[in-house]
Order: sequence, then structure tokens, then C-alpha cells
Amino acid sequence: MEFLHFSTEALQSLLVSTGVVALAEIGDKTQLLAFILAARFKKPLPIIAGILAATILNHGLAGALGAYITNSVDPSILRWLLGASFIGMAVWTLIPDKIEEEETEVAHKLGVFGATFVTFFLAEMGDKTQIATVALAAHYANPLMVVAGTTLGMLIADVPAVFVGDKLADKIPMRVVHTIAAGIFAVLGVATLLGVGKEFF
Repeated sequence: MEFLHFSTEALQSLLVSTGVVALAEIGDKTQLLAFILAARFKKPLPIIAGILAATILNHGLAGALGAYITNSVDPSILRWLLGASFIGMAVWTLIPDKIEEEETEVAHKLGVFGATFVTFFLAEMGDKTQIATVALAAHYANPLMVVAGTTLGMLIADVPAVFVGDKLADKIPMRVVHTIAAGIFAVLGVATLLGVGKEFF
């Protein structure tokens, strides 16, 4: 039964992390960066490989920070910090993102993979999906499954962007998608503040 409980909680952390990041990533600056890189280089496979490598490293660091917070902060204080973080993420998700010009200016010497890796890693620093990874890892105390989920969520959102480009962006109801993602973050926040987060998520 202990193994079953662990597996269920691990699956929850994976699915919630995947879903919420996939939704939050729609229209995010890193997805916009995927559009730009795809249009510039027209080589989808090294771009996807660069996105995957950058995300694993970036979210791996975020997951480690979340695990550290879990082990270092008093549980009663952690509950309030996480609850406030999730609610803050809900608000942030509703704010339209833009890509800064310098984030797309990378030396061509790096090649397609290198340019994608560097630009994605830098663009993700302090981005909403990285902060969400920290909060989710601390919430579930299962950083490996959370990082796997947030990485999968990034790929779900960004891989189609690489192949389809700007045509896809025009057909996605960004406001609706962001509202759903914000709603999930808000529910996570309220549930965490009430001390029932892990029962439902």
C-alpha cells in the first residue's frame, strides 16, 4: 500500500506539472522564441534538442531549489509561501509576454543547437515556468517527477511551435488557455493555503 500511495502521488506530481506548464507555456516568451528560432534556422531537430537540453538543466536547477526549500523551511511557513507563490503565478500567467530582442541575438558560431540551448536557458531564467517548477517541486517534495513533468509540458507547447511556426499562434485562443492555467495555479494556491493541496493535486 505504501508503494501504491507513493506511485499515485508521483503520478499526480507528474501530471499536474505537465499540464500546468504546458498551458502556461502557450504564448510564453520561450514559445515565442521557438517560433523565431524555427523561422530563422529552419532546422527543427537541433532546435528541439536544444530546447530539451536547456529545459532539463534549467528546470533541474529549479527542482533542486524546490527540494532544498522543502527541507529547509518550516512546514507551516512553507505552506504560506507556496500558497502565495501559486496565487502570484496565477496573476502572472494572465499578463501577456514579450520576447526581448537581445534574447534572440546569439552568435551564429554556436550553431543551431548551441544557439537554441543558450537562448532558451537564458530566457527561462526567472521565467514563470521556472518559478512554477520551484514551487511545484517544493509542493510535492518529488523534484524528479516535477522536473520530468515540467520538461514534458515545455515540449508539448514548444515542439508544435517549432514545426508549425507562427501559423499555430494565430489559431490558439491565448486568453482562454492562460485563464485555464491561471485557474489551476489559483486552485493550487488556495488548496495549499488551506492545507489540502496534496489531497487534490
